[in-house]
Amino acid sequence: MNSDSLSGLTVLITRPSNQQQVLQQAIEDAGGRVLSLPLIDIAPITEPAALQDLKDKVMQLDSYNALIFVSNNAVTFGGETINNYWPQFPAEIDVIAVGPSTAKAASSAFGCEVIQPSTGMTSEDILELPQLQDVADRKIGIVRGQGGRELLAETLRHRGATVDYLEAYSRKPMIYESAVFCQALKAAGVNILTVTSSESLDRLTALLIDKGLQEDGRADNREIMQQLSLLTPSQRVAQQAMEAGYTRVYNASGADPASFVAALGELGANQE
Repeated sequence: MNSDSLSGLTVLITRPSNQQQVLQQAIEDAGGRVLSLPLIDIAPITEPAALQDLKDKVMQLDSYNALIFVSNNAVTFGGETINNYWPQFPAEIDVIAVGPSTAKAASSAFGCEVIQPSTGMTSEDILELPQLQDVADRKIGIVRGQGGRELLAETLRHRGATVDYLEAYSRKPMIYESAVFCQALKAAGVNILTVTSSESLDRLTALLIDKGLQEDGRADNREIMQQLSLLTPSQRVAQQAMEAGYTRVYNASGADPASFVAALGELGANQE
């Protein structure tokens, strides 16, 4: 990408602070500007019962036929526990990752080959993999944060698999005052909003439309939703955004930095 291809763009990055550096650097290297306001805080789980549950499942890791890592955070936090108990990763387990950056992280963490879909980076794409079609009587672990979409597990169970969640981290909303958040966007001259999940989209929308103050209109910032472009990681999140009231929605077809930067380049070219 040209060093000035994102000139004129000021991009709101909302991904967790531990995931921002590569994207922010790529945007700035291409001439864009960044306002960083993480919407979700990622942290290792701390509850004793949750920690024990994760440990118990990791101790039985060699009983799984496949492990699915849903994000880089799943590799970072789940991988730490796995490597503590399995210095030599069990060779017979299929390791599956959502997206190229997660696949790269998993391959580095466990020293193994990693399967990833070539069609996209969503649960729906994962479910199209040949390795997950005939899964009757197979045991599959999904490494993820606490909570989240149930589609992957529900579909695999419907296909006959036994599915466990290995929940390795927590996600909590970052706390901002709506008025302060919106003023920061305007002061920085943000003209591109970005989200990387349906959860972060919900949080962004809640900040733009503070329902607690909406009766007198003081915290209703719908003009931001209607005037600024919003970049999403998938068509599913894009559709969710349009239903929420955003009018200039673009699908980056991936949550990784490379997909976002490429999509930002196209948006920049269209705005010239």
